[in-house]
Amino acid sequence: MSQTELETSGAAGAIFISDDSNFLRPKDFNLPYVVLKPKVGDLSKKYIINTKNASISVKYGETLLGVKPAPQVAYFSSRGPDTRSPWILKPDLLAPGVYILAAWAPNRKSAPIGDDYLLSDYKLVSGTSMASPHVVGIASLLKSTHRDWSPAAIRSAMMTTADILDNNRSIIMDMTSREQGTPLDYGAGHVNPNKAMDPGLVYDIQPQDYIDYLCAMNYTKHQIQIIRKKSEINCENATLDLNYPSFMLILNNTNTTRSTFQRVLTNVKKSSSWYRAVVDTPPKGMNVVVKPSTIFFEGKYSTAKFEVIVDVDITDAPPAYYGYFGNCGYLSWYEVNGTHVVRSPIVSATAGRLP
Repeated sequence: MSQTELETSGAAGAIFISDDSNFLRPKDFNLPYVVLKPKVGDLSKKYIINTKNASISVKYGETLLGVKPAPQVAYFSSRGPDTRSPWILKPDLLAPGVYILAAWAPNRKSAPIGDDYLLSDYKLVSGTSMASPHVVGIASLLKSTHRDWSPAAIRSAMMTTADILDNNRSIIMDMTSREQGTPLDYGAGHVNPNKAMDPGLVYDIQPQDYIDYLCAMNYTKHQIQIIRKKSEINCENATLDLNYPSFMLILNNTNTTRSTFQRVLTNVKKSSSWYRAVVDTPPKGMNVVVKPSTIFFEGKYSTAKFEVIVDVDITDAPPAYYGYFGNCGYLSWYEVNGTHVVRSPIVSATAGRLP
């Protein structure tokens, strides 16, 4: 431990260089003091000794704005595909979850200080437990604005309006690989609350659609009864093709596959509208056909059905960072003479991460 006195801002102060701050008792000092770790402290001491009229200012940590690139997929963020239910793209969305200022139980340890701990009403926390409250809060705002929307409609609104570009106008980066991420990292993109308020169209899902999906996953009727809390279970229309705002293809130990998806879109705009389908920059090895390629909605809550046929061949694709990503593209419905764009990722994944 070393101690160096200094003059700063017209008042006396002291710098303590130590790995252990437990020896410090504020009542023992009549002047302000700062504790520095040895590396920083030694540099400060050298500067003070060798500089005439040396002065040092100490600032608390500050929030930095405009950092680029942002957002990024954190290293701890869960990646897809979902091993239990690989036919639905996961994750759904990306949301803020790193160093979030959160309320904290005042009787729980907040941060270590030597052999003791700091107690506080707030703490900077990272994790999915921080990202999920952001999404829940946005969902609550959407529900308060659109009282008649179902949970599936709210999820669809957030997914189809999410951002896939960072503030460098590049695809969102994966912090683990330090390369551009994929929908298996960030889902449909980074949630954008303002856009989600007015999505134009939504992919809605009815309770029976979930039952049909569980039936196709080979859940027994008894198991589904436990989930649904009802005795009557109808599995006549079992299907793994849920009316989801994304499209997922599974490559079962092959480099090629074809999948056909059936979807229904619901207009949540007050007026009638036309939309045209655009497959945004499909990668080599992916061919997408949308039938019909234009759809019309007579008014609010009117619906339109369409079919998507996707052929994938990743024989010549470069190896993926994790070894499970195949390729991806995007299906976007553009409103004719309007501003709405309803985007959904189309993703293929190998069976390497699947059960």
